[in-house]
Amino acid sequence: MKPDAIPAFIERFFIPITATLCAIALAHPPSFTWIKPHIPLFLGVIMFGMGLTLEFGDFRNILGKWRLVGFGVFMQYAIMPVLAVGISSALRLPPEATVGMVLVGACPGGTASNVVAYLARANVPLSVTLTLASTCLAPVLTPAIVYLILEQKVEMDFWGMVASVFWIVVFPLVDGLILRRLLRRWLEPFLRYFPSLSILVIAMLIACIIGLNQTTLLALPALVFVAVVLHNGLGLAAGYSLARLARCSRRDARTLAIEVGMQNSGLGVALAVAHFGAASALPGALFSLWHNISGVFLARRWRANNDSE
Repeated sequence: MKPDAIPAFIERFFIPITATLCAIALAHPPSFTWIKPHIPLFLGVIMFGMGLTLEFGDFRNILGKWRLVGFGVFMQYAIMPVLAVGISSALRLPPEATVGMVLVGACPGGTASNVVAYLARANVPLSVTLTLASTCLAPVLTPAIVYLILEQKVEMDFWGMVASVFWIVVFPLVDGLILRRLLRRWLEPFLRYFPSLSILVIAMLIACIIGLNQTTLLALPALVFVAVVLHNGLGLAAGYSLARLARCSRRDARTLAIEVGMQNSGLGVALAVAHFGAASALPGALFSLWHNISGVFLARRWRANNDSE
């Protein structure tokens, strides 16, 4: 078997692998719900794997694109809340579902977007930078947006979120960068496996989400699911279209689309449960599942286009 065979297999068959794990989780949730207390660790593993695929020089190049980072963060916090309100109004969602949609829209980008950016052969350093920037601004912008739209105050632990960003994103990412720089000669034969490991971890996290929300998913709230699909899809389309109108390269436009369309819906669920009740957590729970599936599918299409160009 060729050394690249296993990573290539995992990347090629990510969706069937994920679908199989999700089916198991739906039939027997405890198979994957045990992951819940370890989600921060799993996310850290993902970022460590991403760090091993990058160089410090990749991030130095991002310093020259600070306007692009600002543009991406602006789109993140402008497009998704507006879409949440518009879709909820058009579909005449019940108030609790509208609240959940707004909460998801007001959240920062999710860590899974970095893996999707890698799969799409987009600009991974830009993706990581946008995730960090939007997350660091979340304790200020998310409550402000929620209050502006819903006239309801939500509390977020600023320093708690900063600590979370450091331990889940920054620390493992920098560890991966340093380890690659120091041990490049010894690590080189194994580096090709780490992105695949990150992909498998994402698949397990999706299965965990399925297991945790089994009852909700089996109930199949069709209208809310349609709203979530539209929210994610229009966010991806708007992010890409506006980036291209701003004369971004296709690679950067794809990155911005991923960051805009993929939200930290887990945060949205937590805020919904804490401030509005379990019913408002439904859009976030469905978004957690759908945006990973749509993101990976889109990444595969973009990657195929890259290979054919």
